[in-house]
Amino acid sequence: MGTRQTLLETKDAGATWQPRPVPAAADEGFNYRFVAASFADDGEGWIVGKPAILLKTKDAGETWDRVPLSAKLPGAPVGVTALGGGKAEMVTDVGAVYATSDGADTWRAAVEETVDATLNRTVSSGISGASYYEGSFSGVRRDPATGAYLGVSSRGNFYMTWAPGQTYWTPHNRPSTRRVQAMGFRPDGRLWLTTRSGDVLAAKEAGLDTPDERGWESARISSRGFGILDVAFTPSDPRTGYAVGGSGSLFKTTDAGATWRRDRSADGLPANLYACSFARGGAGFVLGNDGVLLRYVGGR
Repeated sequence: MGTRQTLLETKDAGATWQPRPVPAAADEGFNYRFVAASFADDGEGWIVGKPAILLKTKDAGETWDRVPLSAKLPGAPVGVTALGGGKAEMVTDVGAVYATSDGADTWRAAVEETVDATLNRTVSSGISGASYYEGSFSGVRRDPATGAYLGVSSRGNFYMTWAPGQTYWTPHNRPSTRRVQAMGFRPDGRLWLTTRSGDVLAAKEAGLDTPDERGWESARISSRGFGILDVAFTPSDPRTGYAVGGSGSLFKTTDAGATWRRDRSADGLPANLYACSFARGGAGFVLGNDGVLLRYVGGR
C-alpha cells in the first residue's frame, strides 16, 4: 500500500502483485496515503490512512467499505489490528487507542488521555527530553501476544508504553544517549530498540518495564552508522531475524539478536529499507523507498 490510494494484492506469496482499486477511497478527490492494514482469519480486514480514513472488508479485500471517522478524532490513524468477529483496534499518532466489537458501529476509548496530556501531567517525573505539548509518535507498535503498545517520541528522546487495562501511557527514558529510531516486540516477549546511529539493543527481561540503561544489552552489529529502521524475526525460528536500514542495509541474526552479520542481498540497491515483516506462513518482505520490495526466499 502507499500514496494515491495505492493497494496491491498478491495471491502467490509475493511473487507477483496486482493493483486493487478502492472506490470507497476515491470519491472525494483526496490523495489518501494508506499506512496500515490488518486481516483476521475470517476474512475481515481493515485499512487506515492519511488524511484520516478507515476502510473495512468482510471478504478478504474483494470489496471495501468506508467507515466514517469523527472529525474530533485525536491525531491521525497510524495502526489498526483486525481481531475477527467484528472486533478491531485502532491507534493514532497522539496515543489514542480505540476498540470496537461490533464491526465499527461503536468505538470505545481504551486510553483516557492523549500523549501530550500525559506529558503535561507527568513532565516533572524525571523523563529526560519530555516537554509540554510534545505528544506525538514517530512510530507505534502492538504486541500481538499481549495487546500492549510501544510509541517512540517524534524526536526520539524517550518512549512510552501502554498495556490493556491501564488508564494512561507510561513514559520511559531512553536507554542510550543516542536518540531512539524504532522499537518493537521480540518473539520471546522482550523489547528491541534501535538508535539513529545504528545501534541495536534488547531488553534483558520480558515485559514493558525496563527501568534504566542497565536493563538493556547491546548487540554486535557493524551498521556503518546507518540507522536501523526495523527488525523482524521469522515465525519458523524465533532465533533468526533480519534488521533493515539506510542505504540498503540488511543484516541477519541466527542467535536471537545477540550478533548480526551483513546480508548481501540488498547490496547495490539505491534505497533506504524501512520495513521488514514475516507472515505466519513464512513469507517475508522488506520494503524500501522508490518502490523497492524484497521477497524472502530462504536463509543462507
